Amino acid sequence: MARVRMFGWYFFSPPSASRSSHPSWFTMATDHQNPATKQKQPVASNFKLVIYEQENFQGRCHELTGPCNYIQEADVAKVGSILVLCGPWVGYEKPDCKGEQYVFEKGEYPRWDAWTNSRRSDCIAAFRPIKVDSQEHKIVLYENPSFAGKKIEIIDDDVPSFHAHGYHEKVSSVRVQSGTWVGYQYPGYRGYQYLFEKGEFKECSEFGAVLPQIQSVRRIRDMQYHPRGAFQPST
Repeated sequence: MARVRMFGWYFFSPPSASRSSHPSWFTMATDHQNPATKQKQPVASNFKLVIYEQENFQGRCHELTGPCNYIQEADVAKVGSILVLCGPWVGYEKPDCKGEQYVFEKGEYPRWDAWTNSRRSDCIAAFRPIKVDSQEHKIVLYENPSFAGKKIEIIDDDVPSFHAHGYHEKVSSVRVQSGTWVGYQYPGYRGYQYLFEKGEFKECSEFGAVLPQIQSVRRIRDMQYHPRGAFQPST
């Protein structure tokens, strides 16, 4: 059963969990016009994403099965649309996995506003796979840095509005005890996205935020645990 719990002001000893390191995925980029007709490999990859240089899956396309720190090094001029065959993935606005973040689950993204509604940028310069290795999900978000102040604990649920649960405070630090999550700047899964993999984030800069503002959060689930597939953005 899904649970959301809120706590008052107190401190406790942090758990021993630390930010997990990612495995060394093999990276492959190919230039072809129709990835659906490509000959299947003997062993299917756990991660596969196809980048198209034009909207609506048109133009040159490149296939990735692992991290790409700068798409232009893979001979990709720009990202116009994205097809995620096996995921999930995270894209970044700037090279070397920096800047605004965009989370992709299995599905089709025909143009930039299918993967973001922050309206700030339509650029993606880097990608990497997201490891999803747990069916259970637990995250604790804290008002102040270093896991202090009021907090909201979420277990096995998606929460479209913290305000609806009575939590009106900022989010300055986060502990992810299990599962993989994405937080959003505004209610209804809107605004900037912040990826939370298992581990600790002592201040908002560690999860890529300039301001400690998160007002909704949801679980990231791949097809192994979640047959629905791609997340449908709020309209």
